[in-house]
Amino acid sequence: MKNVTVDFSKKTGRAIKPMHAVNNGPAGSRVRQTRSNFDAFRAAGIPYARTHDSSFYTGYGGEHTVDVHRIFKNFDADENLPESYDFEMTDMYMADILSVGTKPFYRLGASIEHQKKYGTRVPKDFAKWARICEHIIRHYNEGWADGFRYGIEYWEIWNEPECKNADGTTPCWQGTIEQFAEFFITAHRHLKGCFPHLKIGGPALCSPWNEQLVSYLLGEFKKAELSLDFFSYHCYCWVGPHSLRETIEQAQKMLEKYGFADTPAILNEWNYCKGWLGEDFEFSMRAIKGLFGSSLTMGGMLLAQKSPLAMLMYYEARPCAWSGMFATEGLYPLKGYYPFVFFNELYKLTNEVETTEDDGEHLMTGAATDGTESALALTYFLSADEQATPATVRIALKGLPEGGSTVTTRVIDADHDGTPLREDVFTTREGALYLTLAPHTSLLLTVKAREQ
Repeated sequence: MKNVTVDFSKKTGRAIKPMHAVNNGPAGSRVRQTRSNFDAFRAAGIPYARTHDSSFYTGYGGEHTVDVHRIFKNFDADENLPESYDFEMTDMYMADILSVGTKPFYRLGASIEHQKKYGTRVPKDFAKWARICEHIIRHYNEGWADGFRYGIEYWEIWNEPECKNADGTTPCWQGTIEQFAEFFITAHRHLKGCFPHLKIGGPALCSPWNEQLVSYLLGEFKKAELSLDFFSYHCYCWVGPHSLRETIEQAQKMLEKYGFADTPAILNEWNYCKGWLGEDFEFSMRAIKGLFGSSLTMGGMLLAQKSPLAMLMYYEARPCAWSGMFATEGLYPLKGYYPFVFFNELYKLTNEVETTEDDGEHLMTGAATDGTESALALTYFLSADEQATPATVRIALKGLPEGGSTVTTRVIDADHDGTPLREDVFTTREGALYLTLAPHTSLLLTVKAREQ
């Protein structure tokens, strides 16, 4: 028997944070004979979509989309002239993201380049690159060049400058880390000077575990007196959700060490990856598309909510091998989509409440209330190396509404896609549910007062 306790009367003082953000937006067309996931995106209440690797998908505009070198195609052109920019496809993509109620989190830089290098080369004029980005921001937020007034808040400088492939090649930055530090500082100073009201940050590191590199960059940022609005990094879980929690703790340790303790940390690429080569990689790509990936996603969100992290962004909503959310051959939801729906129910309730579990290695929980309605989310996760054993779980419910309540249990398992499993009525302020869960099952319990 495993035990979970939730007390809906005890708020933690923390808000439910946007842990169900993603990389990239809705796909498909609403005007041609093809499937789309616009309605599903809206239904999940995805709060932010980071625009990294957007140019890999033709449905977003392909090689004409988002990346700085794809919008400003000739670096020798005059950055002050509107005709030097090609905004057409990125305009379409931004409008699509906003149309489903999601906010763009704009990555300034280039998509990863495993073969020929274009956008990941070291810019030959750092200050000019920053001015180009300034004009991109003005186009989307201030109406420049027949643009818009979207009020896009988050602008991230670059992506994974330290990334290295197994053969030693560098797919994201073709210069040295010393060059990158100078480049980042130049761009950040300029953009923050132009837009003090926006959130300008980065640098979207592969990982916070390379302490020598992180120490160098944070040290340089500190010497330059940068006021980072957020510090971003990535994590691909090698075992399960707890890999994510360990990485969050490591990043926070490094931020505190270099005087950035109050800088919001955003983990804006994450998913499961047992290994990057051979059978481990193939296993990972299969696993993230089923219940294993669904449970890992649910658990990661719930663990991150209880951490110092400001935002968590899943990689990837774009139709591709990395997406556990949507099928590439029809854009219909996979099992990994429904945890976003569940977490959004907590997000809408705003206020986190206390939960405890006696097997924190396998049960991850989180709960919220708005004072009228409440909800508890839970997942039962086992790593790929553990025996697939069902678990009986006792869920103790405290702080239920006076006068009685109805508790509806929705489930993600082999037979359910976030649909109701059972409904229970409680006449007192405390009660318990007993459920037998197959491995990688996720639950959402919603609590409503009974009508008098």
